[in-house]
Amino acid sequence: MWYFSWILGLLLACSLGIINVLRLEAQEALAKEHIPIDPLTQLLTKESILARLLEKIENSKRNGLPFSLVFLSLTDFKNEHHLPDHEMDTTLRKVVDCFKTEVRQGLDIASRFGEQDFLIAFPGASLHTAENIAARFRENILSSVKTPGNLPVEIKVGVAEYSVHAVDFGDEVITTSDEVDELVKVAAASSYSNAKA
Repeated sequence: MWYFSWILGLLLACSLGIINVLRLEAQEALAKEHIPIDPLTQLLTKESILARLLEKIENSKRNGLPFSLVFLSLTDFKNEHHLPDHEMDTTLRKVVDCFKTEVRQGLDIASRFGEQDFLIAFPGASLHTAENIAARFRENILSSVKTPGNLPVEIKVGVAEYSVHAVDFGDEVITTSDEVDELVKVAAASSYSNAKA
């Protein structure tokens, strides 16, 4: 008879374990559902991507794989051309359509980083790969995006790579959030203007 008690106890333990795993998965799914999304572009918000970049840096420290950022900016485009809000919104959506098809679902992370800025993270991608991706984005945008008033879009692109092998802060103590800030600054600072289409 003791073995019936033992089997019952084992079944109870297994069912509690399964319930616990399902509960954790449900909590993770619920947390993912509440990730703030930019309503215009349907991309992550700046705050959302900064949090995800913290995770990517921690992952990179554990697995040793790099990741790269591509920074896209139409800075001052709206003001230079005195575009009304609805025309700028349409233009921004067209820009997103140009690069969204190359963003790998569930792997890469795209965000609206500022009013006219975008930041895309490519896990596992080297700087060279990110430069090639940025060049394709630039060409696609310059060749296919025009404002509703038929103005060509002016775009700046920049790239940066995070690699645990490339990071050297000397004796300075750097937190992961400082690394994220510095990485984004490098990507933005490396951006350069492109000729109009």
